Order: sequence, then C-alpha cells, then structure tokens
Amino acid sequence: MSKSRMGFIGRAFAVLSAATAAAAAVEGNRRPRARDLRTLGIDPANFPDTRRG
Repeated sequence: MSKSRMGFIGRAFAVLSAATAAAAAVEGNRRPRARDLRTLGIDPANFPDTRRG
C-alpha cells in the first residue's frame, strides 16, 4: 500500500472517530472535545453550548 493511501486511511479513521465522539458528547448534553471539533474542521470557539437549562 502506498504512503499516500495509508495517510488517507489514517485521516479517514481520525475523522470517523472524532465524529463519533462529538456526536456522543452532544447526545449526552456535553460539549465535544476541542480536538474532535478541530479534526472535523469546526472552530471550537464557534461551537454552541450544548447544555440546556
């Protein structure tokens, strides 16, 4: 497998993992980790507060 293909697979895995973690956090009324948001291309400063109340 070429180096670029391995990089693509690694990046795809990172994005899927970050999306899963961020979705679970939002579902649990928690703020996703900044690292996960950045991996998804979202600026953590612009992400709305997910707490209700």
